[in-house]
Amino acid sequence: MLNVDVRPVLGRHTSRYSLVTAVAKHARDLVEDAEGDHRTLLGKPVTLSLNDFLDKRYAVLEPEEIRDI
Repeated sequence: MLNVDVRPVLGRHTSRYSLVTAVAKHARDLVEDAEGDHRTLLGKPVTLSLNDFLDKRYAVLEPEEIRDI
C-alpha cells in the first residue's frame, strides 16, 4: 500500500476529498490515453497519477465556495 505524505500537495486550502477525486480522475485519463495509444503503463495508474501531483505536474483547483469550509 502506498503511504505518502500529501501535505505539500494539499497546501492551505485544498481538501483531501478534492485531492482523492483529482488523483482518481487523472488515473482514469492515464489509462484511457494508454489504451488509445496501444501502450502499456509502467506502474499502477493511481500511483502514477499521485506522483504527477507530488511532482507538481498537476494541481488541484477548487472553487472558492468550498475553500472556506
